[in-house]
Amino acid sequence: MTEKRKSFFERLMLMDDSTWQRHANPLSVYTRYSGLPLLALAIWSRIWVGWWALVPIAMVILWIWINPRLFANPQSTANWASKAVLGERVWLNRKTVAIPEGHRQAAFRLSVLNGIASLVVIYGLIVLAVWPTLAGIGTVILAKTWFLDRMVWLFEDMADDNSLYRSWVC
Repeated sequence: MTEKRKSFFERLMLMDDSTWQRHANPLSVYTRYSGLPLLALAIWSRIWVGWWALVPIAMVILWIWINPRLFANPQSTANWASKAVLGERVWLNRKTVAIPEGHRQAAFRLSVLNGIASLVVIYGLIVLAVWPTLAGIGTVILAKTWFLDRMVWLFEDMADDNSLYRSWVC
């Protein structure tokens, strides 16, 4: 994928082919789930440590950035987590290689659900309300997991007909 075609977030995360391959390691996928709960806790810590909360917030942001680079390339991509990451790459490349409409609609709906749940988390963190924060985090994680499951399906559908996508399989 050319630099010009990469999404803003992909460019921000500096995700090149090597980083994507390392991120396809299931350890990277599963440990990445810790990001939002840790970020919420770091933001919540402002009531205990004041401005020093910026330190754990920065540490969590660093964790989120370094996570896809931390693990070795997977020995095999024949697993749910690896295929989810490969599917995300297919999704990000959808402007270059069209994807089936059903996958596009499902991903859009799950992204909307994730966005609404993220707003609930933000609200909970602003007003320091435990239940909205926890409910929002739970819903974000559920929506993200469902989205990743759809990415597995997308990858499997697209790899059948696309040699580039097939080449990512090991």
